[in-house]
Amino acid sequence: MRVRELLTEDRTYDEVTVTSKKRLLDQIAQLAAASCGGLNEQEVFDALVAREKLGSTGIGEGIAIPHCRLGHCDAAVGLLLKLAEPVDFDAVDGRPVDLVFVLLVPEQNPEQHLKTLSHLANLFNDDDYRDDLRHARGSHHLYQTAVESEAEIRLAS
Repeated sequence: MRVRELLTEDRTYDEVTVTSKKRLLDQIAQLAAASCGGLNEQEVFDALVAREKLGSTGIGEGIAIPHCRLGHCDAAVGLLLKLAEPVDFDAVDGRPVDLVFVLLVPEQNPEQHLKTLSHLANLFNDDDYRDDLRHARGSHHLYQTAVESEAEIRLAS
């Protein structure tokens, strides 16, 4: 599943200000509940925290891909946040995180969940993709950069 199938402009956020991983997960839950009808803020927060307890979703290079499966989620949903200042996320390389792609998926179909996570991880491992996102200014430009990337077109083909 490509980024353009997961992300919308109203779920793309530039210059998000948070002070910790927990506050970031709380902010994500608020944004998800506000922009995705039918999602419960507390359920999203609890599911994200439970997933992080299994191991950090900070994949390195300043990237985190928090994800979880939800009972009240009808379709896979993505949120993209670029942080105003990086925060510690217990990433595998120890670097703080400044780019966050959130993946919320229905409880059923775990195979699609894993394929989508793999695609996102490969995409965010692309230096040019990360750099382009970091240089985007404003939520609109960030969204366009995320969905119109040549890196994703290469990966999808």
